[in-house]
Parts: sequence; structure tokens; C-alpha cells
Amino acid sequence: MEDETEALEEFLRGWPRRTSSVLARVEVMRLARRVEDPLVARGAREILERVDFVSVDDSRSNPTSPASLSTTSALPPPRARPVSRCGRRPDGDSIPRMRDALLAIALVVIAAASAIAQPSATGALDPPRSPRNASYTITARLDPSSRTITGSEVITWRNITSKPAQDLQLHLYWNAWKNTRSTFMRESALAGFGDDPTRLPNEWARIDVGSIAVGGVDRTASRRFIAPDDDNAEDETVMLVPLAAPIAPGATAEIRVAWSAHVPRTFARTGAVGNFFFIAQWFPKLGVLQDDGWNCHQFHSGTEFFSDYGIYDVSLTVPSGWIVGATGVERDRRDAGREAVHRFYQEDVHDFAWTTSPDYLERRARFEHATLPPVEMRLLLQPEHEGQAERHFDATRTTLKYYGEWYGPYPYEHITIVDPAFQSGAGGMEYPTLFTAGTRWLAPARVTTPEGVTVHEAGHQFWYGIVGNNEFEDAWMDEGFNTFSTARAIAQVYDPNVLALRYFGGFVPWVFKDVVLDRETQGNRLAGYRHDAKSDAQSTPSFRYFPATGGSITYNKTALWLNTMERWLGWPTLQRIMAAQFARWQFKHPKPQDFFAVANETARRDLTPFFDQVYRSSDVFDYAIEDLKSVREGSNYRTTVVVRRNGEARWPDFVKVVVDFSNGSRAMELERWNDDDRWKAYVYNRPVQAVSAQVDPDRVLLLDVDYTNNSMTLEPKGPRAATKWSLAWMLWLQDALLSWAALV
Repeated sequence: MEDETEALEEFLRGWPRRTSSVLARVEVMRLARRVEDPLVARGAREILERVDFVSVDDSRSNPTSPASLSTTSALPPPRARPVSRCGRRPDGDSIPRMRDALLAIALVVIAAASAIAQPSATGALDPPRSPRNASYTITARLDPSSRTITGSEVITWRNITSKPAQDLQLHLYWNAWKNTRSTFMRESALAGFGDDPTRLPNEWARIDVGSIAVGGVDRTASRRFIAPDDDNAEDETVMLVPLAAPIAPGATAEIRVAWSAHVPRTFARTGAVGNFFFIAQWFPKLGVLQDDGWNCHQFHSGTEFFSDYGIYDVSLTVPSGWIVGATGVERDRRDAGREAVHRFYQEDVHDFAWTTSPDYLERRARFEHATLPPVEMRLLLQPEHEGQAERHFDATRTTLKYYGEWYGPYPYEHITIVDPAFQSGAGGMEYPTLFTAGTRWLAPARVTTPEGVTVHEAGHQFWYGIVGNNEFEDAWMDEGFNTFSTARAIAQVYDPNVLALRYFGGFVPWVFKDVVLDRETQGNRLAGYRHDAKSDAQSTPSFRYFPATGGSITYNKTALWLNTMERWLGWPTLQRIMAAQFARWQFKHPKPQDFFAVANETARRDLTPFFDQVYRSSDVFDYAIEDLKSVREGSNYRTTVVVRRNGEARWPDFVKVVVDFSNGSRAMELERWNDDDRWKAYVYNRPVQAVSAQVDPDRVLLLDVDYTNNSMTLEPKGPRAATKWSLAWMLWLQDALLSWAALV
């Protein structure tokens, strides 16, 4: 900082030669730009832009001139007396005053900019990446013996909409597990995941708000529960707080909340088992205010979360000696007898989760890449999985590398990987800068466990963490994108996955090394999509999907249509589309139409007919060879191929049909079908008989729900025709024999 100060002082020594306040501003701005630290320079420029520079003429008559701030009376006098822009010479006293005033301003600029540029825990000096309109300072204490959390928070919330806020709406997620009458529990029963009859009364959850004040005004008595999605009067997952006075657009309010909560035996990957605690969605959290009102849905069994970005500064009190992992980095740790206070801090995130246990093993590693920023990796590992530490790190590196190269760099300096306790039910979940993986004591390498879940949950740092879509309404925008990306990233590094079945309560794996699983089909669960394809259109808000089938529409269908786009447009085009989506919408809340616009713009073609069918409709694709005949007529064979569109969905591009003949020749048809075309017939007169016909031979349309009818063969040669069916029968037989052997 000394060099910059000297430069500004040197400029001020020559100030009398300058006759314009505009020139003064330009010169100081130029010097500010020379400051090497970008945040200091930015802060300096912002402050200088607010400084009202006066000309030498005006300084004499300006009683508010900051000359009284001078600390530089030792500066040498000017070498010459300048002429003002009005032609008059200023008196001798005004020049030192102006010089001193400008130097004082310059020093204030540097000091203020330095204060703005306080480093993060990792030493970074990054400007805000997000709007930071919902920031939380939280203090909480965990009592493991009673499984209770007591906490208080200060929410600094800014209204970034164009309309005043008349009330506040907050999520109280843990009340979903208060009893069986909540919307979450009712939907879980529909999905076949009802209440566990072994759950004891003290193993349920709750969150109780003791007090809430807005702008210093107590609003506790006016709060009430609402159920905006289904009017379930017994659901207490959304709390409305009327305001004493509206919060205007652009205005900031301070909200103080005190609450207590009971930690359940795990629900939805949150809770406790023994001394293992994983705590997520655990504090009263504001919904997202939009121009049309609050977006603050009840907690549903099939969807996740949505909130604004901000800064989280969280102090957690746990028993002394317990290891704590959380969103962000640990800035401070203070022991207080039998307890310790751990302070975590993270900027530009939209949630905060944490875990604690005395049993964790802590391991650290570092991700480094020639073209991507380094990332510190912290792994909290169960002791029985100590030998799998490097597998967790390698899988995380795979994600950071390929997602970073394909879409954009991971913007944080750290990431925490949590290996949850055995049968804790907390595995496979994502939170900002932290995720839970999942493995077993017996984890064969060819099965890619823990690799698969690690890549997937680390991938959610990109799709959900950085690009913050509304998971209540458009869950496919992160889950589907990430399911596709997971399978693709794994395929870059690992051998093809193989079938594995587990026995004795999932403890003992049996690996079928010869049964290789395809990444686009098994990796994206094609079978599940086939079964549930017509249950809901993707355009239906995700929380309204039928609970038992919503996963297939959210995860599988999206991944399959992205795979279809990859085969149709080519990976370079799809990669550019997804990279553009990531760049344009990071730290924002994109909606489906935003992605479709990015796709059309980047692909330089109108993909709307495709999106209309895969997103706005539950129609399915199913093209089939309905008939194949090849009959001798004189010296030739008359071959007739009938192709039928059994599904309601229509492929918007050329439909490819190939016919193979006995002499090795091939006929190929490429034709666009009209909306009302249900079949096409192709006739060939050739001296040789047809052998087979196939529609979509390259399997571009991976969404086709019945690929077995895509081809027909007149004279099977070798094992080709039987392959489609023999694999399914073999798997069934092996499964039956192994199950029988386990019981004998």
C-alpha cells in the first residue's frame, strides 16, 4: 500500500498545476486503477465516484471543504501558482487547503478500500458473486443427550423486487416430521414410504420459534402458519409474519429470530443416529420474494429447497472434542470447558448444513488442475472406511475436473465430503460446499461405490449450489442435469460399471463382472422412465408430481433427453449449451424458459418442438418396425417395410430407417414425419432378399420407450436376434439361483 500512497502524494504535490476538478478526478481514478489489488482498486473507485471535487475557484467559498481533515502539512509548497479555468489566480491559502483536502480524501479512500477488502478465511479477496440479499448470522448449541438445538439468528434481508413486502414467509422444515399429518408425511405414504412403526415418540422432530422481531419491532404474537400449496391446516412448515410497516423495494430489514428444535432419528437424510448428527434445513429460513409474491412452499416429500444467496456466519457449540464439518470454512474454534464453539463462514451460498460426531476420521487433500483454481478437500470419514479415503478424493477430483472443464470452474476454495454413519440414512445429499457421500464396508471397485454417489453429490455444487434453480417447482433443472453429467463424468475415468446385487440386508455384495451396464441407459435409469413416463409432464410443478413416480420424471427423463440431445446435436454443441447456462445463471434463479432460450441461442437453431414434447407433455416416443416382407417376384425380391409411430410424441428431425440385404448392401431413408403421420411404408425391388430393417439404428432417440420393436429380422444370423432377450432371461435366472442359494 505504501507505493500507492506515495503515488497519490506525488500527484497532490503537483496539484496546483492542474486547473480542473475534472482533471483531478481523472488523475486520482487513474492512480486507483494502478492499485494491484482489484478489490482495493474497485473500492477506491466507488468512493471516489461519490467525492464532490471542487475546483480551486470554489474552494475559498466552500465552508464544507474537507481541509480540516489534513494530516499532511509537511508536504512541500507548490512550485508555481496556477491559473484557474476562470482566469483568476487563487489566493495563497486556498492551494494548501485544496492539496491537503485531496490528500486526505486519497488516504481515506485507501483506508476505506482496505477495510472493504477484508480477506476471507482462505485469504481470498473476491468481489461479491451473488446479490447477497439474504444473509444469516446464527448462533446455535447442540445438546446430544437431549437431541435439542437452541439457536438465535439475525437475518439481513434486502427486498430486491419491484414491490414492497407486506409480510415475511419463513420455512420451518423440521415441522414436516412433527407428526404423520404433515403434507410431507402424507405424500410419503402415497410414495410407499410411510411412517416407521419402530420410531419412538422422542425420535420425531420439531422446530419452535420463540420470538421474532423485524426492525426492532416484536412480531411474535402476529405470526401464524399457512399452507399455500394444499391448505393442510395441520402442516406447520411455512410461517407467515405480518409486518408493522412494508419493506420498500431496495430497503433492508434486520430480522431477529430465536428458536429451538428437536433432532429426529433420521428423516430425509437429516437427523441423528447414536453420536452421529447431520443437521440440515435446521433453522428458520426465509422464502424467496419475487415480483408476484413469496415463493415459500410447504415441505414436500418429493422435492427439496429454494432460497436466496447471502453470507452465512454460523457459530456452533458442541461437546469438546467432537469434530464439526459445515458449509464454509472454520474461522475460529474456542474451547469452553466441556464444550467448544466452532465458527464457520461462507459467502455467496443459499443454505448452510453441518455435521458433528466424535468418531470421524479427518483427512485432507487438494485438487489441482492446470486451468482450474485449486480446491482444498476435507473428508470426514467413518473409521471402518479408512481404506476408502482416496476413492472419495479421486471421485471428487473427477467432478471438479470435468464439470469445471465442461461448464465452468468451481468458485469456492474448499469442499467438505461427509461419509455418514452406517444405517444413518444421511447419505447422498448436497449442500453448499458440503455433501454426504455413501459407501459400504465391502465396496468392490467395479461397482463404483462410493464413486457414483460422490461424483453425483459433488456435481450438485454446480447444478443447485452455483446455479440455484427452484427445486420445489423445477427439480429437473438440477437433478436431471446432474444425473446426465454424473454418468458422463464417471465414463471419462472409471471402467464400465457392472451389475452387483447385495444380500443379507445389503451387507454382502455379489458382483456380476460380465454384465456391463451402459451409462446412458442403466446409468440414467431407462427402465424407471419407461414405467413412469406418462405419469406427469415435466412442466407440472415438481411438488405436484405423483410422489411414487416423480423421481423418474425429475432424474431419469431429463438425463435421457439430454443424452438424446448429445447424440442428436453432438457433444460439442450440448457442452456449449450447458456451459452458457452455467455462465449466465450462476448465483441466480433460472427458470425453464431461461434454459430453453440459452439452448436455442447457443445451438443456433429452434429446439422448441423438441422441448415442447419432452417438457410440456407426458407423451412418449415409440417408433417401431411393424412389418418386414421380402417376397420373390420374378428375378427380384419385392421388399416392403412398414414403420409405425406408436407413441404420441413425434421426433422433430429426420427419422432414419435402414434396410439390410443378403448381399451386404443397405438402403437408408431419412424423412421428416408430419404431425399426423402415424406410419410410413418403403418398397424396394432388388435381386436379393432383405435380411433386416431398423428404425433409429444409431439409437439417437434414447427416449424411445420400447427399443425392442425398433428392428425386425427375417433370417437371424448368429446371436444377434436373441441378444435382446437372452440378457434379461440370464439376469433373472442368476438372481433366482442366487436367492435360492442364500436361503439353502
